[in-house]
Amino acid sequence: MAAIALAGIAGRPALVTGVVGGIGHAIARALADAGAEVIVTDRPGPELDAAAAALGLPHIPADLGRRADVAALEAALPRPPAILVTSAGGVLGQVGRPVEEVPEQDWRAIFAANVDSAFFLAQALAPAMKADGWGRIVTISSGAGLRASLTGIQAYAASKHALVGLTRQLAAEFGPFGITVNSVAPGFVLSNPASRAQWDSYGEAGQAAILSRISTRRLGRPEDIAAAAAFLCSDAAAWITGQILSVDGGHA
Repeated sequence: MAAIALAGIAGRPALVTGVVGGIGHAIARALADAGAEVIVTDRPGPELDAAAAALGLPHIPADLGRRADVAALEAALPRPPAILVTSAGGVLGQVGRPVEEVPEQDWRAIFAANVDSAFFLAQALAPAMKADGWGRIVTISSGAGLRASLTGIQAYAASKHALVGLTRQLAAEFGPFGITVNSVAPGFVLSNPASRAQWDSYGEAGQAAILSRISTRRLGRPEDIAAAAAFLCSDAAAWITGQILSVDGGHA
């Protein structure tokens, strides 16, 4: 991806979560290309090691749905991040089921990944941003945070709606301290094995129906989301906060 020349990013310490998935990976690349000092994180394991190696960026493993892991991550960071992009989350391998068949642990696991992680990170990292008088927080929500989810997963739709609400609430709280908080809501992006499996499950007719509702008549790319996130981290977006930017090709 070509470097995104946006003022205010170069030299800033940044933390990007969820880099094992294609969207988080592309965001980390975009911010690094724009000159940020990026550290990446995701759940511990060889997939994170491989993603960090491909990016050529330092990484710190953490289960971000656990407050203790976030505290340990914060302590391991060489500098407090001025930029935080929370791309971690997803469906955790779950599939759509009737609501009466959803176990409590499956409901809570998706909320931990999509909402708790963003809350714990903002809670831990905002004080340093406040002290500095400058900060950028970008959450990665979803079109499923604005309408029903194509996945059919109740917890996914509910958690992404909750993340939208958290984004707006933090924007109101942090704005007086020079910190903006916004969200990018991607449309359908083929960014990881789960999204590809979901796409394949629709078959030709279902895929054609989805594409017919997208004005640009194509699915998204991770780089489409990364460009929007990088913009919201820049000085060009200094007077934009509490906003949910749909990057979905014009979904109808």
